[in-house]
Amino acid sequence: MNISSTTSVVAWLEKFQIPLYLLALLIGGGVGLGAPSSAHAFEIAINPVLIVLLYATFLAVPFSAIGASLRDGTFLLSVVVLNFVLVPIVVFALTRFVAADQAVLVGVLLVLLAPCIDYVIVFSGLAGAASERLLASAPLLMLLQIAFLPLYLWLFVGSELVEIIDIAPFVEAFVLLIVVPLVLAALTQALARRRRIGTQIMDVMAAAMVPVMMATLAVVVASQIDAVRSEGSQLFAAVPIFVAFLVIMAVVGWATARVTRLDVPDARALIFSGATRNSLVVLPLALALPPALSLAAVVVVTQTLVELIGMVAYVRLIPCLVPAHAARAPVKFETTRTNQGNPG
Repeated sequence: MNISSTTSVVAWLEKFQIPLYLLALLIGGGVGLGAPSSAHAFEIAINPVLIVLLYATFLAVPFSAIGASLRDGTFLLSVVVLNFVLVPIVVFALTRFVAADQAVLVGVLLVLLAPCIDYVIVFSGLAGAASERLLASAPLLMLLQIAFLPLYLWLFVGSELVEIIDIAPFVEAFVLLIVVPLVLAALTQALARRRRIGTQIMDVMAAAMVPVMMATLAVVVASQIDAVRSEGSQLFAAVPIFVAFLVIMAVVGWATARVTRLDVPDARALIFSGATRNSLVVLPLALALPPALSLAAVVVVTQTLVELIGMVAYVRLIPCLVPAHAARAPVKFETTRTNQGNPG
């Protein structure tokens, strides 16, 4: 395939990326339901495809921009307040509807109290958000959720649960899903400044972004959809909570961005940060719970499925909620850099 045809294929993939992601969800669901015995194999594949996806994502973000983002105290403070002050308030209110069912309650709390640090970067970039801001804030968000999650679980459920949770899966996920692809991306960018092979690798990964995202979505759904189906009757209470959370956090994130006067890309990034959760990272925690709380893991997976569909909607809707011309509104969102990604 020559350069011209390759460019055309990549352009086509980018133009139709949203329907392609929906197709990936349907394919994953069809495979998972049609061949439930394959779930374990797909579950093993989750981390490898996530690592590839994040490696490709990190390659697209100049590391010089990360340093500048870390010096932006306003955005970092907004992200911390949104995720560790406002989100817990929303989550506490929403979970009162399932407070009597401890397994469902624990699952909902585990996933909704942990801000996302991985594919939020991808989806926010597609919506023209400042994804490099979220990349820069990922280590801080990870460390803070390690510190605060036991506290919030103790407040919302009780001390007995905190004593049986192992924090090791958080640390392992941070190293595997953030540190490893981040270091590889930094090394590749350094290689590209000296050797053509580095540039070629970056070009290949940029062209492969949409297929890799499709593979990630399909693998996650295929690995877990049968478990969700089998426990469907017990998950009815959780699904409306997850949907309501996405709706509420879009408004809360928007309001927070207005108060802190963030520009358009930063405002969109803040909204995505408040809405997306760390489901793939907390899943090992849920799986390690005692048998009496085994349903919590399925609740976490259910949130993943709801959120993946929700993120496809967010990519379309958040640019409407925070449009580029918002810079001319009474409270200014000033565009200071070119929007990243293509919202559709």
